[in-house]
Amino acid sequence: MKDLFSEGSTLYQQARPDYSAEVVDVVLQHVLTREQAWDCGVGSGQFTQRLAPYFQQVLATDLSAEQLAQAPVLDNVHYEKASAEHCSLAAHSVDLITVAQAIHWFDFDDFYAEVRRVLKPEGILAIVGYGLIQAKDPELNRLIDELYFGTLKGYWDAERHYVDEEYRSLPFPFQEYDVPKLTLDYAWSSAQILNYLSTWSGLKHYQKQHPDLDPLVDLTAFFQQHAQNRFELYFPVLLRIGH
Repeated sequence: MKDLFSEGSTLYQQARPDYSAEVVDVVLQHVLTREQAWDCGVGSGQFTQRLAPYFQQVLATDLSAEQLAQAPVLDNVHYEKASAEHCSLAAHSVDLITVAQAIHWFDFDDFYAEVRRVLKPEGILAIVGYGLIQAKDPELNRLIDELYFGTLKGYWDAERHYVDEEYRSLPFPFQEYDVPKLTLDYAWSSAQILNYLSTWSGLKHYQKQHPDLDPLVDLTAFFQQHAQNRFELYFPVLLRIGH
């Protein structure tokens, strides 16, 4: 499992999109009992805080201590620095395992072996994520696409292709449920959009190799010319659920 997000963990916690109650509801409709959940690769706990109200106990793990330090303190959540492939849970003790925007960094074979070890016989695995940001303003959307597919081409980690393929190409050796198409809808300020783009791993790789270049210069210029307070945008939800 890679750790690409310890650096800048505060910005990650502030700038990354939150998950909707609708996404959680779709996952929970398949969960028969709600004693123990394991949220794996939690980052700064965006999905953890959504799960916590529905379970007696939640184990939230991540490889990055810096990210975990940004997570919310919740009475029934235990945070633990651990890889996705090895956790401290007892065998067949977990009702639900979730992975939000992190599965593409895992060693699939080892993680799925751990999933089978800790899940109860009726337990559920839910893989959650979101795809490329989509702006309703066509010029803003063009600039984002140009950044993602043009400027940053060759700077993304190889695993990113799983997100581009909407997690459909992920190995998923479980009995799978049909899920509805969902989006995460927002109205963000220019600062929020630029902060979010600054958390991209591909952009970080670009900046390390070209410290004198600003990959966000065209977007910054666009925002200076378009002074409206908010820009409507959405993220397509990536969701696979199985047992």
